[in-house]
Order: sequence, then C-alpha cells, then structure tokens
Amino acid sequence: MASKIGFYSEDVPFRLSDIRIKRLWLEKVIESEDKIAGEISYIFCSDDYLYKMNVQYLNHDTLTDVITFDYTEANKISGDIFISIPRVEENASEFGKTFADELNRVMVHGILHLCGYKDKTTKDEKIMRLKEDEKLELLKM
Repeated sequence: MASKIGFYSEDVPFRLSDIRIKRLWLEKVIESEDKIAGEISYIFCSDDYLYKMNVQYLNHDTLTDVITFDYTEANKISGDIFISIPRVEENASEFGKTFADELNRVMVHGILHLCGYKDKTTKDEKIMRLKEDEKLELLKM
C-alpha cells in the first residue's frame, strides 16, 4: 500500500532527502501514538508564504517555522503541515543544531499536533518537547 504521507514544495526550491526513511519514521511515530495515518501533506515553503497563512488563518502577526491544519477524524490523523525552510535554517543556527536535525524536529512537531498534543501553555510545551525527543529517537532505530 502506498504511503499517505506526501512531501511538496510550494514556493521554495526544496526537496526532502531520504523520503522513504522519513515516511517510515513518521509512520512509526503515528503508530507509537496508537493512531492511524490518514492523508498527511508536508508543504515546504518560504517565510513570506507561511507568514501570510499565519495572519490569514490564525490571526498571528508573526513568523513561525510550522503551521498544522488538523483534519483528523477519530483515530485517523490527517492534515497539512506547512514548514518554512528559511525559519528552520535560522532556528538550526540559533540553537546550534544541523538543518536536518531541526527539520526533523519540526516535522515530528506537526505530527504530534495531529495526535492531539498542544504547546500553548508552559506545561503543554514541556510535554511537547519531551514527545519530540522521544519520537526523534525512533528515527535512529
């Protein structure tokens, strides 16, 4: 069966490497949360593209690295995960991480939102970070 996780580029010349490995990892993450993968799209884009979406759909007048639109029904997670490539590059530099490591963190962050995790409060953000670390370990297996 073909994977229901797709990777697209909107307005930046970006192509994800190791697509097969990333899909298997993300499917493992979803399974580890006792969820089923529905249609999930990753859309890699520019800061400007994501900023406009942030303002239009969320009324947030700020730059961000990821926005998740959740279409989950019951246990079957589905959604669109938009990721700003320039923001990931800048964050990687700021946090002393590689671009690949920061991109993986943002990718799993979107999946965790689809699984029901939030990050608006300090407590929820701490749980989200712990879950991100836990799920990043699955990539190494």
